[in-house]
Amino acid sequence: MTAAARTVVVAVNPMASFGHRREVGPRVVERLREAGHRVIAMDEANIELLRRETARALHDDTDRPDALVVVGGDGMANLGIDLVAGTGTPLGIVPSGTGNDLADGLGIPIRDTEAAVDLLLAALQREPRTIDAGTIRHGELTTWFGCVVSAGFDAIVNERANLMTRPRGRSRYVVALLRELATLKARRYRIRADGRLIEVNAMLVSVANNRSLGGGMRIVPDADLADGLLDLFIVGRMSRLRFLRVFPSVFRGEHTGLPEVTTLPVSAVRVDAEGIVAYADGERIGPLPIEVAVAPGVLRVLV
Repeated sequence: MTAAARTVVVAVNPMASFGHRREVGPRVVERLREAGHRVIAMDEANIELLRRETARALHDDTDRPDALVVVGGDGMANLGIDLVAGTGTPLGIVPSGTGNDLADGLGIPIRDTEAAVDLLLAALQREPRTIDAGTIRHGELTTWFGCVVSAGFDAIVNERANLMTRPRGRSRYVVALLRELATLKARRYRIRADGRLIEVNAMLVSVANNRSLGGGMRIVPDADLADGLLDLFIVGRMSRLRFLRVFPSVFRGEHTGLPEVTTLPVSAVRVDAEGIVAYADGERIGPLPIEVAVAPGVLRVLV
């Protein structure tokens, strides 16, 4: 890209950080306009309406936008990937959610809005970075993801939290975590990774494109967003007490040498187990089985 004004669609999550950071979206729009860019601001009442109207704006043949910028957490990044993967339209992210793992993996400041927008403005004037994304096939549906597909204990906690109405906000996930810990046990998985059959009793099973999920759980600390591969991450059977002792080390990426931990580079993997609902980038996919595959170089990002 040469230095020039751009037409940018900006999609803002109305409930980023449970609505506690509503000021970030307007600030992003303001700074883009101050820099001379034409902004098409999308700020709808709910996510599905936001998805529909943003897709419409991106496909306006009379004024095709130069980029999509999403304001929010990993759920918004996921929405953006769904809309632009494989299209050539660059994706920018200004993090303001509870989980900003893809932004963090891309080197975007996640706690400083002004610094994140500074990076975005500079990135609009240079060639986008090309990275991989992943696809998930569940039944007849295929969706994209950028960070991690969860199909273990973390997915179970997410599913419980989504079924709860109280407490509101992030504390709901803490309550869900504590409730699931009370009955934590290994599940029997049947995994086919690039044709290799793996049958294992496991606590955690994930397929990662990015290094972290869940607001900083660095499950695959050396993951490469542009290596043309995904990483199959498995935590095998362990006692509840050992799991509780080990779990905090995941946030520091200090778990990789444990005997129960396996990381395997893969291009395609099928995961199946009873009673597990898969999540990707924090978004619900559905009950296992799922088929996950890498899509190399399919996403252009503004960093």
